[in-house]
Amino acid sequence: MNTSQPPQTRAQRINQIIQQRQPLVQNIQQVESHLAELVTALRELERYRQRLDVSFGESEIREQFNTIHLSYLLQQLQVESEHLNSLQKRFSRPTLNIGVVGLMGQGKSTLLKTLSGLTDNEIPALEGGACTAVRSKIENRQEDSYAHNNARENTTQFNGVSSSLYGIQEQMVLPKPNPSVHVEVTLHSESSFLNEVIYPYYEELGLTEKPYSLDEFANHVFPEQGVAGASHEEMYKRLCYDYHQNLRHYRSLLQSGNPRSLKIQAAEITDYVMQKRDGTQHNHLTTFKHLAVKEVKIVCPFQNPDVGNIALVDVPGLGDSKLGDETLMLETLGNEVDVVLFIKRPDPQRYQWQRLDTQLYDKAAQALNDLEKRSFMVLNYSRRTENLRACQRLKQNIDTIQVVQTEIADCSDPDDANRVFDHVLDYLMVNIQDLDQRYASRCQSNLQQLHQQIHQALEQSNQALGYNTGESRQFRRLFEQLSQELIQGLLELRNQLKEQSEAIDPDFQIAVQAALKNCQTDKGIPETDQEIISRSCEFEFKESYQAIYRVYIRELRIHLSRHFLQVDQGLRLSIDKVKSLVTDVLVDQGKLGELTSTRGAEFLKDMADLLGQRGNQLELGFRTLWEFEFSYGSVLLHLIRKQLDEILQSDIDLSLAEVFGILPDPSNASEVLRNLEKLHEQAVTACQETLNSWLTAPSQARYYMVQEFIDLVIYARDMKREWEIFLSDEDIRAKVWLEFKELETRKQDQQNWRQAVSRVATMNQASAMIFISNL
Repeated sequence: MNTSQPPQTRAQRINQIIQQRQPLVQNIQQVESHLAELVTALRELERYRQRLDVSFGESEIREQFNTIHLSYLLQQLQVESEHLNSLQKRFSRPTLNIGVVGLMGQGKSTLLKTLSGLTDNEIPALEGGACTAVRSKIENRQEDSYAHNNARENTTQFNGVSSSLYGIQEQMVLPKPNPSVHVEVTLHSESSFLNEVIYPYYEELGLTEKPYSLDEFANHVFPEQGVAGASHEEMYKRLCYDYHQNLRHYRSLLQSGNPRSLKIQAAEITDYVMQKRDGTQHNHLTTFKHLAVKEVKIVCPFQNPDVGNIALVDVPGLGDSKLGDETLMLETLGNEVDVVLFIKRPDPQRYQWQRLDTQLYDKAAQALNDLEKRSFMVLNYSRRTENLRACQRLKQNIDTIQVVQTEIADCSDPDDANRVFDHVLDYLMVNIQDLDQRYASRCQSNLQQLHQQIHQALEQSNQALGYNTGESRQFRRLFEQLSQELIQGLLELRNQLKEQSEAIDPDFQIAVQAALKNCQTDKGIPETDQEIISRSCEFEFKESYQAIYRVYIRELRIHLSRHFLQVDQGLRLSIDKVKSLVTDVLVDQGKLGELTSTRGAEFLKDMADLLGQRGNQLELGFRTLWEFEFSYGSVLLHLIRKQLDEILQSDIDLSLAEVFGILPDPSNASEVLRNLEKLHEQAVTACQETLNSWLTAPSQARYYMVQEFIDLVIYARDMKREWEIFLSDEDIRAKVWLEFKELETRKQDQQNWRQAVSRVATMNQASAMIFISNL
């Protein structure tokens, strides 16, 4: 018994081919996603390259950057991504698609009707111009399979909402529907209409101020005379008369959001695809719905039963002034078509290949790979015009247009048309997998080459920013220069202070003079006898002038002592000034100003803290200078107190008064006041003599203070090494020298640049670009 499987029908074989395409789709999608991420990373690297190219003034570095052609690689990635996307869409389709392409009025619609079994009611075809105005796809599907897939769809769908009532209303006003034909119209959204239909006119005609909404487009006023040139004039009229003036007739079909699908009856197709004009001088449109249509899909059983999952794709006739047809053709051929049928109906009198024919072929070749192996030429024989001779002559002279086969056929004759269709289907069945494999292999090979190009560019990018090889030598030069200037500045300050060390310190002198003046203006003793008498009557004194006298002496001593406390401000001011002078040298000659924003004594403190954090021995010198004090309390207080205590003794034995030259106790208020005035004069005079002898002391202290600082930070053992260690720190030297600040900036730029390069390199993996495993 013979158990061999029966041979596959053509429909079965075509369906098998479609199924075998599917596994590659997921692989391609993964590679597409990877390429999108790679493009993002590479684009960020290119932006960074451009910023660095501007920021670096060195011609050598800029020259290196200019040899890194990342923008070219981005363009190539975009091209290959588009190829992959076309391949993914092609392999994702549930049908093999045959595109029917031709210039306006060559018989495309006639051929589509003949092959599909549709009529003028579904595919209008009239003499004299472009009749169908939108892209349409006619898909073969036998009625039993379509009914199974759509068993649940028993209501009309409008904008995604089911409405049985709407279906009833449609049946009331529409002709009797053809149950074997199912139609889906995709309508433009507001945004897609503006972007895909209106904007191309603005760009081609050089019109500015594109409308950002339908309202803005509707309210725009177009002048009567818009542009010069016959072709542009026709385009301008199409924009103004067809789209703008008639917007009210089709605007309700354009809604916000995404393009929407509308299921209609077969008898309604012409309303959405046909463009009719009134034939007057201005040739105004009389139909308008097609202006809002993006595409139409028709599902019906083809006349040839052994077809399988095949679809015919019609592109509106080219050659009129409607913009967008060329773009639509390229998009359709790239994404929607497996093979192409070029249709040409030769003129029986003037038959030759026209320039428009070769231009159309060249345009198609831009979108569909291996066009010479994916295209057929159908010369449309018309019995009415008797152009057979013209067809035969063109078939003989088709050398400039390379196709698989050239056929002469009457597109209106079912037998003739299906004969050509059988040839195309048989060719598809035998060759489409090889063609797909070639296209996919070419895409895969291009990706592998692009991977290598990116790898080489990244290797070159890694070398674009090199470290400064003379960094150590440069530091040594700058350090020696700074050391010399710093030491010179400190020594000059020390010598200046040494010359001033025997001079009266002006700040201290001013403070002393102010204190003495206060002692005279604010003596701290009673002004009148009556004041003394009144106080002697207080309970604790019991009218004893001796007792109150001793209290006044004690109060005078305290009062004068307080006046002399203010000389401390002069001493501190003098010392703070010299600390500021040292700071100025450290900032100006030592270039340490960027290490802290403080100045004066606080600068010294901050520097001591900074050095202490690094364990640097320079800390001792800075902290010693910062903590140094030359105050009244530590230097002069005991001397002034000694004078005050000796002269203003309130508890001395009266029997010893004469021995110590102390005034005797007074017996009345006048004597109290007179004695106090004498004591005040003696005390102030004694303190003045003491303070005057110290007027040069702050100058001496300032000199010795700076000398001590120099010894601790310059002359002490290993101080040069400590300075070198401190200043060689990358964070420190970048703040001390502009040269190293620029170097550190460059290092950071280099680090960021290499990280960006590394991110791209991590993504640029050959394995992530493979979607065909057997290559």
